[in-house]
Amino acid sequence: DPNDEYNLIKLTDHFYFRNHLCIVSECLSLNLYEFIKQNNFRGFSLGLIRRFTTQLLQSLTLLCKHNVVHCDLKPENILLKHPAKSAIKMIDFGSSCLESERVYTYIQSRFYRSPEVILGMAYGIPIDMWSLGCIVAELYTGYPIFPGEDEHEQLALMMEVLGLPPIYLTETCSRRSLFFDSKGQPRPPQDPKAKRRRPASKTLRHVLRCQDERFLDFVARCLCWDPSKRMRPDEGLRHEWITEGVVDNRSSVVGVSGTPMRAIHWEATDHAWLPTL
Repeated sequence: DPNDEYNLIKLTDHFYFRNHLCIVSECLSLNLYEFIKQNNFRGFSLGLIRRFTTQLLQSLTLLCKHNVVHCDLKPENILLKHPAKSAIKMIDFGSSCLESERVYTYIQSRFYRSPEVILGMAYGIPIDMWSLGCIVAELYTGYPIFPGEDEHEQLALMMEVLGLPPIYLTETCSRRSLFFDSKGQPRPPQDPKAKRRRPASKTLRHVLRCQDERFLDFVARCLCWDPSKRMRPDEGLRHEWITEGVVDNRSSVVGVSGTPMRAIHWEATDHAWLPTL
């Protein structure tokens, strides 16, 4: 990204210190988890979330073009460029790999871990789109959509909202027996005190407490069980929820010098008073 067009962290230098490779990057601001925390774990406006999401889709489009899987996309790895502006950068490629040369099987932070990684399936670029769906949902509500304490609960939380995964996906999974019985039904929690969750007992609309159909559809297309049917980054950029904000993103005011400047204002939402640009 030599022209800094795809919102990826820019490396400026590197050196060795006591036989350790040190990498110097541009100076950035808060990560999105800190940004959510600063807002008292209340969600942000759809307008601001759309701005963040568009930039992340641009980043993922470039990674996809080069067959790179980030493997650890989460709010902590997305940083604001400036605390009062909506420009962001994707960081931390320490777990990344080429799609054709997968290095690890234990990847992704649990709350943002895709079902194919949990179940031991082959994984690729779609795992980053799953993480994106989880992040977008969290930006709206202020808390993780699937906050599992372990992988069993993580999968149970997914099934509670998304229903059972298709049998054709689970029947060949290397870790299938850990999570499903011989009839394909979810195994009960190992901890007898753990809450038992019923598949498809909640809807995305209920969990997110959102009535915006386009936003709900965007998240649903990211959180698709089948990675081959999951929305791709380029498809995400063409999604109606993203494209409806194109005009807003181009709005600007003219400064005294005649140079276009991004306008900062405060937008009232059901969640809080939130900064948007």
